[in-house]
Amino acid sequence: MSEHPAETLTPLLQQALPNVKGKTFTSAIVDFPPDASALPHRHGHAFVYAYVLEGTVRSKLDDKPVTTYHQGENWVEQPGAHHVLTENTSRTKPAKLLVVFVSNTGDKLKVDDPKS
Repeated sequence: MSEHPAETLTPLLQQALPNVKGKTFTSAIVDFPPDASALPHRHGHAFVYAYVLEGTVRSKLDDKPVTTYHQGENWVEQPGAHHVLTENTSRTKPAKLLVVFVSNTGDKLKVDDPKS
């Protein structure tokens, strides 16, 4: 079995929300090289917004159907959601997301599932 390349997350801004005690706003760019996929993961108690800047990304949350998002499309993830699948659908072109987290201050933004 060949390993897929992994995604990379580049933080843009992290700011405590002045009017919401204990919450932090974080924005980041997530780059998916061609044929990349993320390990199944959760974002703790964060509310997550994702916007496709470039390329096409396939995503599956919890027991919902797999959905394909193209450049200019977006989705949200509720706190505690299990992100079962996130992958770049192209073997030749990169994909890029703008992701925004509203999280508990100090929480990890991404926790991969334990290896079984």
